[in-house]
This record gives sequence, structure tokens and C-alpha cells, in this order.
Amino acid sequence: MATTGMREKFQGLYFGDGPEARRFRYGLVGFDLATIGLFFIAPFGGHQPWMIALDLALGILLSVEFGVRLWVQRRPLRHLISISSAADLIVILSLLLPVFVENLAFLRIARALRLLRSYHLLRDLRRDSEWFRRNEDIIQRTVNLGVFIFIVTSVVYVTQHNINPHLATYIDALYFTITTLTTTGFGDITLTGPGGRLLAVIIMVVGVSLFLRLLQAIFRPNKVRFECPSCALLVHDIDAVHCKHCGIVLQIPNEGI
Repeated sequence: MATTGMREKFQGLYFGDGPEARRFRYGLVGFDLATIGLFFIAPFGGHQPWMIALDLALGILLSVEFGVRLWVQRRPLRHLISISSAADLIVILSLLLPVFVENLAFLRIARALRLLRSYHLLRDLRRDSEWFRRNEDIIQRTVNLGVFIFIVTSVVYVTQHNINPHLATYIDALYFTITTLTTTGFGDITLTGPGGRLLAVIIMVVGVSLFLRLLQAIFRPNKVRFECPSCALLVHDIDAVHCKHCGIVLQIPNEGI
């Protein structure tokens, strides 16, 4: 009976609409942001005992939170095979398996995939923040771009830092990734070995296609969020004159650019 009551309590916190539930979910997002910040500075701490202890403590906390979240799901198996769960499991393994701490250190950034990907978090932000409602598309695209850059950088770092003297730190890998994705290619840092060259080719191809499209989606979006006064359709082409759903004439504010 007590177990059932506890489960219902946590279900209310994870899925409820009340102020306490929203504060709880915002607290989880704050915790995610704090752990991501720690993941950024972790490589600079090396393998000091306090860093290992911090990793283990974070791993235990994340494991408990993941277990509770799985426990309160109405369809736990479906949640377990979701992208956000896979990202969390990668993070937890990289924290709890010391043999992988160095090589997989920056795969922990995968936890950022949870940010702004929860339906309930999006619902809370739409309700509580007018600024978020106005800029939701740009915020989500910026998060996607940031996660994409750091995941690519982590692959470069993991595969090269032990064999390439030019890639001794994560900052070196980030510098190489950005110059390659933007096709700037200064050439002062290159990847070694056949695998490294193949990885560089993949990054260049991705840079020409996906990376530039993500940038364009942020700075030159082809859609605009505006609620149709007739049918309430929210997303329209940026140069739309009529609503594509009901045909009413739209008066979308624009700067004529």
C-alpha cells in the first residue's frame, strides 16, 4: 500500500500539472544543467581522487533518478527504448565504469538530449514563459546544434587524443571540429591514420549538409510561428499570405526582409 502511494506521488511530480510538479521538473532540468557543466570541466581535473568520487556520486544519483522515472512510467518498456533513456544509460555507464571514464568522458554530454525534449517540460515552459513561446523554435534548434557539435567533438576526442599529439585536450578537438564543419580548414590540426582521415571526410560532408542547414534554421528559418485566428494553425511558411489549412488571409508581422 505504501509502495502504491509512493508511486502515485512520484507520478504526480513527473506528470502532474500543479505548481509542485512544475517546480520538481524545473529542478530536474536545473540538475541536468549542473551535471552538464560538471562534465565540461571534468577533463581538466584528470584522475584526481575527488573527481573519481564525484563521478561515482553523480552516477549513483542519476541511476536512482533513472530508476524512479522508469518505475512511474505507465509504459516502462516503451520509455526504456527511447532516445532519452539511451542517452541517460550512456551517461550512467560512463560515470560508473572507471575504465571508461577517460575515453567516454564527453559522451556524457548526451544527457543534453533530455533538455527541452520532454513533452511535460515543453508544456510547462509554454505555459509559464511568454519569451519561450515566442522563441521556442529557435531555442530547440540552438539546443540541437549545440548537442550535435559536442557529440561530433566527443567522437574526434575519443578516437584521436591517445594517438594524436595535436589533440591533447577537448578544446583542441572542439577547435578542429568547428573549423572542419564550417569548411574553414586552417590545417594546423589534422587527424592521423586512415580512420582519422575517414572521420575527417565524414565531418566535412556533414558540415556541408547538416551543419549548415542547422545554422540556417536558426538564423534564416523558413517557418514562422503565428496562430491562425480562424483554425489556430500555429506554423506557417515565412512568406505565407493565406493559411494553408483554412485559407484565411493572415497578417503575420514581418520586417519586409
